[in-house]
Amino acid sequence: MQYVIITFLWLAILLYLVLGGADFGAGIIELFTPSSLRSRTRKAAYQAIGPIWEANHMWLIIAVVILFVGFPVIYSTMSVYLHIPLVIMLLGITARGTAFVFRNYDAVRDNMQSVYNRIFLGSSFITPLFLGIIAGSAISGKINPKATDFLSAYVFCWLNWFSVAIGLFTVALCSFLASIYLIGEANNDFDRKSFVRKAIIWNVVAVTCGALVFIAAYIEHIPLIKWVLGNTVGLVAVIAASISLVVLWYLIAQGKTMVPRVLAGFQTTMILLAVTYVHFPNFLILQGGQHLSLFKHQAPDATINALGWALLIGSLFILPALFYLYYRFQQLSHEGADEH
Repeated sequence: MQYVIITFLWLAILLYLVLGGADFGAGIIELFTPSSLRSRTRKAAYQAIGPIWEANHMWLIIAVVILFVGFPVIYSTMSVYLHIPLVIMLLGITARGTAFVFRNYDAVRDNMQSVYNRIFLGSSFITPLFLGIIAGSAISGKINPKATDFLSAYVFCWLNWFSVAIGLFTVALCSFLASIYLIGEANNDFDRKSFVRKAIIWNVVAVTCGALVFIAAYIEHIPLIKWVLGNTVGLVAVIAASISLVVLWYLIAQGKTMVPRVLAGFQTTMILLAVTYVHFPNFLILQGGQHLSLFKHQAPDATINALGWALLIGSLFILPALFYLYYRFQQLSHEGADEH
């Protein structure tokens, strides 16, 4: 049953990165869009994420619940030593959701709309930035349980070149995903070309930030190249992601939209696989080479079995309803576009 739980945990993280990441990316794209064109970008983004934006956070909730119930030592270690970036990320999620509701559904249209917009755009950038920082901190080996001062224990474990570089890469990846997804939401040729240009730009930014991650890893003495390319699975994942990127741009040039979305999600999957495979079953790398393992630091067997069955049975009810939600709102979105 532990493998069932670990599979759910990995998939929850992946789906939050792909679906929630594209959600955040829509706000980041709008943030870096010239003010004269921002309303067009906002309209397309709202059409895509408006009805289902909150459902994306379900994957984060599932991951947190799995860690809390099934792996309490890992959960408590992250909560203690990474509490600052975790709080900032959660505040970003809350601020973004609140601002999204008020800027789109507020009955009164006044000067506060500009405040809501700034909060939404700023939190769209900050949230994935700190999500990436947390992920980088988990494998950086900077968490020091023996630290005796505040900065060493709670700041330098995440405020370092490697973690920040992964945070920036996460921002760029989310923006790239959103750009690819929004190409298919464009209702006219002008908007489609605009999102294609944005996708090209964010693709370049993502590659640049990816290079910065490897540079930062070298500076911080983290063997990232060995981790990613030193095993068959990681090497195959990197090659598959690279080939799929070429295919993606070929299909976009041919006017296709659905398959490029799948390929963008596939690339994200391969990136996550390349980074996580080498560490399995370890989840946290601590300073001094210590590891917190999903096998050695799990809850008692009775808890693991109950959690596993809860996930299996719950998924039978939740997943079909969720997929229907996505499908139905996409139908309504396209029907509304056809009417206009």
